[in-house]
Amino acid sequence: MVNINFVPDDYVQSKESRRTNVMYLILLLIMMAVLGGSFVTIKIRQRAVNAREKVINAKLAEAQVAIDQFEQLQKKRRAMMKTALTTAELLETVPKSVLLASLTNNLPAGVSLVRLNIIQKEPKHRATAAKTAVNKHEQTRDDMANAMQSIVSTEKLIETHIDIEGIAPSDRQVAAYIQSLSASSILSDVALVESKEHKVDDAISRRFKLKAMLAKNAHLTKQDVEAIKLKSGKGFRVF
Repeated sequence: MVNINFVPDDYVQSKESRRTNVMYLILLLIMMAVLGGSFVTIKIRQRAVNAREKVINAKLAEAQVAIDQFEQLQKKRRAMMKTALTTAELLETVPKSVLLASLTNNLPAGVSLVRLNIIQKEPKHRATAAKTAVNKHEQTRDDMANAMQSIVSTEKLIETHIDIEGIAPSDRQVAAYIQSLSASSILSDVALVESKEHKVDDAISRRFKLKAMLAKNAHLTKQDVEAIKLKSGKGFRVF
C-alpha cells in the first residue's frame, strides 16, 4: 500500500524553520539573562569593594592624624622633659649668696677662708630611679604629667656638696668653726677632712679642709635670715 502525503513540502520546511528560530530565540534570551545577571553581580561587588575601600581610606586617614598627634606630643614631651631637667638643675633652695654669707659670718676670730667650692649633683641611685620613672611614663599621654612631676621633684633630690679650705691660728678655732657650722639650720654633715701645720714667714698656723652638705629640704624664710643675722653678730654680708 502506498502512503500519499498531501502536506506540501514548503509547509513542512517552513514549520521546521519556525521551530528552529524559536529555539534560537529562547537560547538567546537565556544567554542575555545570564549576561545581565553577571553584569549586575559584578556591579554589586564593585560597589561593595568601593565602599570598603572608602572605609579603609577613612581609617588610614584617622590613623595618620593619630600618628601626627602622637609625634607632636612626643616632641612636646621631650621639650617639657628638657625644660623640667634644666629647671631642676637651676633651682636653688637656698641662694648661694645666703650660703656664702652664713659661711663667712660664722668664722671665728683669726680664721679666714682660702678656697670654697660648691658642687650640686644628684645621687646616682636617685638619678637611675628618675630615669626609670620617665621610661615607665613614656607610653601614654595621661601618665606623661606624672612623669613630669617625677622629673621636677628631682629638685629635692639634688645634693649640694661644699668643700671649705681655710687658715686658722690653732685647732681650737677650727673646732669652733666646725661647731658653729654644725649648728646652722642650712648645713649638715660638717666634717673635718684635714688639718695640718702651715707656716708663712715665721708665723705658724693651721691650714684646714672641711666638707659639708646643704641640709635637705632647707628653705630660708625672712625669719631665718634675721636669725642668721642675730646669730652671727657681724651683720649680714651678701656677695
